[in-house]
Amino acid sequence: MGPRGLGALEALADARAGQPALKVDIFDAFPAPGAGPNFDPAESPLCRLNIPMRDIAIRPPAFSALGPFADWPDAPADPDAFPPRAELGRYLEARFAELRAHAALAISLRPHAVTDLKRDDTGWQLFSDDSWHGPYAEVLLVPGQPKVAPDDQLAEWQDHAGTGAGRLAQAYPARLLQDRAVDWAGQTVAIRGLALSSFDVLRVLTTGQGGRFADGTYVASGGEPARILPFSLDGRPPAPKPATAALDACFAPTQAESDAFAEAIAAAATADPDTARQKIDGALLPPVRRILEETGTDPAGVADWLATEWDAPGTQEDSSPLQALQDGLAMAEGRQPPSIGYTVGQVWRTWQDALRIGYNPATTPPDTAEALVGFDEGLKRYSYGPPVSSCHELAALIEAGIVSLELATDPEITLIPEGWRLACGDTAIEASVMVDGVLPNPDLGAVRDPLVTGLLDDGWLTAREGPLAADTAGDGALIGPDGATAPGLCLLGRMSLGSVIAADSLHDCFGAASRRWARGVTDRIGQPQG
Repeated sequence: MGPRGLGALEALADARAGQPALKVDIFDAFPAPGAGPNFDPAESPLCRLNIPMRDIAIRPPAFSALGPFADWPDAPADPDAFPPRAELGRYLEARFAELRAHAALAISLRPHAVTDLKRDDTGWQLFSDDSWHGPYAEVLLVPGQPKVAPDDQLAEWQDHAGTGAGRLAQAYPARLLQDRAVDWAGQTVAIRGLALSSFDVLRVLTTGQGGRFADGTYVASGGEPARILPFSLDGRPPAPKPATAALDACFAPTQAESDAFAEAIAAAATADPDTARQKIDGALLPPVRRILEETGTDPAGVADWLATEWDAPGTQEDSSPLQALQDGLAMAEGRQPPSIGYTVGQVWRTWQDALRIGYNPATTPPDTAEALVGFDEGLKRYSYGPPVSSCHELAALIEAGIVSLELATDPEITLIPEGWRLACGDTAIEASVMVDGVLPNPDLGAVRDPLVTGLLDDGWLTAREGPLAADTAGDGALIGPDGATAPGLCLLGRMSLGSVIAADSLHDCFGAASRRWARGVTDRIGQPQG
């Protein structure tokens, strides 16, 4: 149980304040309740959040004595610092320990996964550790990223590596990757994916092997790979967030602009796709144009940029991977006026909570959901950017000749006895190691978790139309193929993408979705249970 489950139970405890304890059983084989695998306290400290301290606003519940993360003894004092995920995990573990001691809930931990679920006249029954448990009046599923079947490319690579041709590794857990990388000194390593996880992988392969960054340069240890080749479909690294609070403030919408967006997303969430686009564009245009004018950029092309973003996100940019990295750093540090895309992305980032508040409780038509979710996902190359420091590290590794971006843009990949050959045009490089840093899409059809597949087979869980995930109501209740909600069976998180939006967020775990679920539980169970 990670932050999503913790936030839900904290909301339930708040809703039950002053009432007899409600019995709660948590089934999870992972040993860090509250933190989960994404914020595992045992994970490598090289894995960092992509949120600076100044923006971490996961407020503790009313009953908590811990205070916010900023008051945590080991939290960085610098508001512009991006802390290790493991440190936040230790804080979340402490939040769970405090929750477990709270009188509103009587919590039991069962260190085993649930593999099946059924409903009978008494309620829900869960199968775990070779026996059935229950009955339960309410079941909340917070699976995070369940096990999925590999995509065609990865499946082919797994078969290839299984024959002894090269080595294939996953980006996480990073501490295991760090141990494996000890044997890769002097070799060529390719990284599938050039998003946030690639920065963790780069640190694991370099500073994790004894190298260090000093005065803007990389000092090699000799224990790192000789060459590292990150790549993706477009080859461009995500743009870093503004380096300081003062620079970030340049992208802040006014209160009137934010109010207009709140109205726009609420209307867009129930509209047809064309109307939704018009509503969102109408809310974005005023602040983006204003900010561009204030920072010295011509705002004339904003409407055309947005039109392209809806249909073909990212195709507005034609810079090389290296130029995109350099431009991103210059804009984030205020050395270069921001581009239209960078400005749109930063404004969109400030509206993430408002986006979820307006979209998630609504019943959104499938075509509109696909359009709005696609727009949000595309803008993550700006709105979910890494720290400036991570981009400087990438630049230093390029300057040192360790990292090359010459094959970063959708290379042709051929399997060879030694591993993989990557080629773009006349340039080809062989890699003996491939690291997969791509987060799977929340595709229910690819899920191989037995609980999720069983729910699909039994009709409790259905996918929304198009490339979206599970169909859920505003409080997380699963919606079956007949349109009816499952009584007391709910799902929160990214596996319901489409029913919800912007779910890959720490703040969402402690936000309105958790409170809506908690209110639904208290409404359904009626009188407090003793």
